[in-house]
Amino acid sequence: MLKLTKMILCSVAAITVASGLNGAILHPEMAVAADAGTYDKPAGTLGEKPAEAWTATTIAAGVDKKPQTGKVVTEVGEIIDLSCYLQLGKHGEKHKACGTKCLQNSQPIGLLTKSGEVYMLMEEEHDPRRDGQTTFRQAAIDNFAKIIEVTGTEASVGGYKAIFVQGYVKK
Repeated sequence: MLKLTKMILCSVAAITVASGLNGAILHPEMAVAADAGTYDKPAGTLGEKPAEAWTATTIAAGVDKKPQTGKVVTEVGEIIDLSCYLQLGKHGEKHKACGTKCLQNSQPIGLLTKSGEVYMLMEEEHDPRRDGQTTFRQAAIDNFAKIIEVTGTEASVGGYKAIFVQGYVKK
């Protein structure tokens, strides 16, 4: 009976510790630079608030012209490269040179919120994105390791979350 009680207490303790880590920022000691904004006062913005969740090119590209469900959101967080963050927990000013190179070489762009949520960031306009006619990647690179307000359409599938950002089609 004592052994069973110890096992139950250990299991409860492990679950409590694990739930406390869920959503935490990996390596919080890797902070943004002093001039890179704060969660209360971001260094800038990315994305235009869309009138509708999806643009015409996204709707047209959807299966039976029905893209996944999306909702317009605004989130504040640090621009990160997902590859280094998910693999190594790296972000912030100390990671700026490496992360910038990763984004320049087509690694996925991410947003790390104050609560530790992570979003993939992508251009929303389907055809221009597909055809390389957008400038969002460069805008994200220019704001790497800064805390930025991002507006776009949130979509999620199987636990993966993304914000699709509008307003970066080349003119």
